[in-house]
Amino acid sequence: MSTSSETGTKVRLERKEVEESYNKFIRKKIRYIILFFVIILVIAGIAVALGCFPLSVSEVYSIIFHGLSTETLGDESVWLLRLPRITLALLVGFGLAAAGTMMQGTLKNPLASPFTLGIAAGAAFGASLALYLAEGAVVSEYLLVGCAFFFALIPTFVIMLLTHFRRATPETMVLAGIGMLYLFGAFQGLVQFISSPTTVQAAVIFGVGTLARASWAQVIPAAIVLICFVPLLMWKAWDVNILDAGDEAAESMGVNTARTRVIVMLITTILTAGLVCFTGPIGFIGLITPHICRMFMGGDNRFLIPVAGFFGAALLLGADTAARTVIAPESIPVGIVVSLIAGPLFLIMLLRKKGGYL
Repeated sequence: MSTSSETGTKVRLERKEVEESYNKFIRKKIRYIILFFVIILVIAGIAVALGCFPLSVSEVYSIIFHGLSTETLGDESVWLLRLPRITLALLVGFGLAAAGTMMQGTLKNPLASPFTLGIAAGAAFGASLALYLAEGAVVSEYLLVGCAFFFALIPTFVIMLLTHFRRATPETMVLAGIGMLYLFGAFQGLVQFISSPTTVQAAVIFGVGTLARASWAQVIPAAIVLICFVPLLMWKAWDVNILDAGDEAAESMGVNTARTRVIVMLITTILTAGLVCFTGPIGFIGLITPHICRMFMGGDNRFLIPVAGFFGAALLLGADTAARTVIAPESIPVGIVVSLIAGPLFLIMLLRKKGGYL
């Protein structure tokens, strides 16, 4: 009788210890999420104040809380230029980082990202084609965004067809994406070769990624895309966690691996296409952000997605703030600044590789 009682007590103690350990794990993850959210608020506050027309913190808060007016240059600068650009940077940074996180988890490949799978290259080609078709005239915003969005979808649909008819492995899917990256790069080069110098300049700026065209008309649809598709990624996060154990183990636990990969790829593609059609391809955000966050967050995608999203948003906003202030009044395309920051970081991470994804 006493032995049975001791066993029950031991089990309860072990269960309590496991629960406490799990709760501690959850609290740690939540603290990281809150930390990066606060960092974003700080960077956003600094970004609003900086620019060709510098403002003090008190002036910024006064302008924001009193709403838009045309009485001062500061009001128009904040409400019509800086806030749309800052908001779009946060949305795009969050979305690309979240998409890259799930792509790497789904395909189990450290190089998977919206850029390396050809999605961003498709958008760049679509924009170049729109600029060429409208050469000599004012390019419609709808034509530019529509072409970029449509062609951004094509690489993933090609990968899906390959998966359906050839039962492609995750490695084959990544290689197919890289093939589409080079193919659309060639198409883009061809279109630029036959275009006028003015069109080429506009296409090159879009092709390296820019937030200079940001407006509230772009922020609203980008926000809708993010609100609709990031929760879907969170919904599939646990299934992607299980994929990390291997396809056979995942199947034994009730996860349809092929269907999960198709669903996640479709969600990430539409999310990416709905963002890069406004900004052009911004490389490295979807590639390096998940790797950095995975080092201190672990591989649980339920927490990795929001933390990587906030980190990506902070990185893109910080890079864009530097891009528009370093040589003001001129603005460097943000894609160039992101690559200058993230490229060396990626190389440092490779040199310090100790296993895992990197």
